[in-house]
Amino acid sequence: MSDNIDPSSTPAPAPNPQPQPPKPAVNASNWEREVLEKLVFATLKEQKAARRWGIFFKALTLLVIVFALSAYFDFSWTGSDSETLGRHTALIEVEGAIESEGSGSAAVVIPALNKAFSDSGSVAVVLHINSPGGSPVQAGMIVDEMVRLRKGYPGKPLYVVVDEICASGCYYIAAGADRIYVNKASIIGSIGVLMDGFGFTGAMEKLGVERRLLTAGENKGFMDPFSPLTEKHKQHAQAMLGEIHEQFIQVVRNGRGKRLKETPDMFSGLFWTGAKSIDMGLADAYGTVDTVARDVVKAEDIVDYTQHEGLPERVLKKFGAAMGAGAMKSAVDTVRPSLH
Repeated sequence: MSDNIDPSSTPAPAPNPQPQPPKPAVNASNWEREVLEKLVFATLKEQKAARRWGIFFKALTLLVIVFALSAYFDFSWTGSDSETLGRHTALIEVEGAIESEGSGSAAVVIPALNKAFSDSGSVAVVLHINSPGGSPVQAGMIVDEMVRLRKGYPGKPLYVVVDEICASGCYYIAAGADRIYVNKASIIGSIGVLMDGFGFTGAMEKLGVERRLLTAGENKGFMDPFSPLTEKHKQHAQAMLGEIHEQFIQVVRNGRGKRLKETPDMFSGLFWTGAKSIDMGLADAYGTVDTVARDVVKAEDIVDYTQHEGLPERVLKKFGAAMGAGAMKSAVDTVRPSLH
């Protein structure tokens, strides 16, 4: 047996491992810096949030101030500073139906009339109206105030200028003026009263629907659209309409006086053109706001005293605050007498 060792079979010695660099020791200042950075970022985040809330509340405060100023100027200012306005014709616009809301309501027209008459700079008041009519109550309140103011300010005439239409309750108001000016194609008249509604009793019978109406008081179901209209109720309603009609006729006669050329049809509910209304004495002459101010009043400067709806009310209505009241009003209006 040979003791010789083959050098090729001898394993090579393992290389010496490279020395690894020592791991740096944890610096105590590193974690303190990280904590400080987190605190700074958190503080900045809170400051941004605080700034956003601050901007929100400032904007909200500004909005409230704008609403308040709008309400103040819309309802308190009417151009009554005589020292700055000087001699002028006072104008009040009445547009749309004569009812408890809107430009044709007594709550809007009467304060405007009072401010227009009381202003020492106004030499005459012009009602510029365009309405098919409406509530006899609202029209009556406006006319009563017109009569009172004309007596209180005898040197300050009150004129009505008609635009497209002045019918029924609108003419009720116009009759209280000193003079009425129209366009030859304006619609004038309709001196009458109506009460309208619907009856569904026949349709209910065909559909097999039974009306169950319980009342305390035999006439409490008067004008119920789902119950038959009795002869007694019909006569009562007709008498009530006739009474209101007579009130209307008396207002026209008192206001127009000897200028009226009464005919059998004058108080029948018919209406006529502006040209025909002058012939009948329902109106006085042709004219517009500008021509009346220039040629009749002799004060071309016109100041609008109309009380317009304020910004808060417009916003509230936009978001539906008046929806409930509107629904109730619609239900009542179906059986309420009106001058249309």
